[in-house]
Formats: sequence, structure tokens, C-alpha cells
Amino acid sequence: MPDSATPTASLHALDERTCRLICPIAAAMVGVCLTGIGLLRVATAVRRQGTIADDVLSLDAVLFLAATLASYFALRVQSHARLHWLERIADRTFIAAMLLLTLACFVITYALSH
Repeated sequence: MPDSATPTASLHALDERTCRLICPIAAAMVGVCLTGIGLLRVATAVRRQGTIADDVLSLDAVLFLAATLASYFALRVQSHARLHWLERIADRTFIAAMLLLTLACFVITYALSH
């Protein structure tokens, strides 16, 4: 039968693994958002038609940055309570940013196809 420290240790390891995944992925997604903004600026300059998609992508980049910073600081703290709190923030902002990125894709598709 496992001792009582094993579930806590595995929960701590799980949270740390989540943070280790969110941090680089969210940082890369900031770059994706910035690339999308640049491409949109070129497309709107050529078509002379603006969209709100670049504004949505800018907000999205900020959310991905928040997820990156929260996961980074979660890996740096010593307190398990703070680790879990920062991990939840990183997780929620990452999911919100991914949903917003999907919305931005719909806006881009609709705006540039019409």
C-alpha cells in the first residue's frame, strides 16, 4: 500500500510537468500571434480593409504572455500552495488564450474572404 506522501509527490510532479509544458508552448504562441498581426497588417494594407483581428491577436499575445509568466514563476517557487495557485492561473489563461486564438482565426477567415 502506498504511503501518504506518494499522492502529494505525484500531484506536485504533475503540476510541475504541466507548467513545464505550458511555459514554452505559450511563449511560442506569443510569436505566432505577433506573426499573425504582421501578416494581417500586410493583408489589410493591400486590400485597404481593416479588421479587428489584429486587436484580438494583440490581446491574445498578452494572455499567452501571462500564461508563460505564471508557469515560469510556478516552477521557481518553493511553496506547494503557491505552485498550485500559479499553475491554475497558467492553465486558465492558456486555455482562454487558445479559445481567443480560435476566435481570431474565425474573424480572419471571415474578414479576408469577404
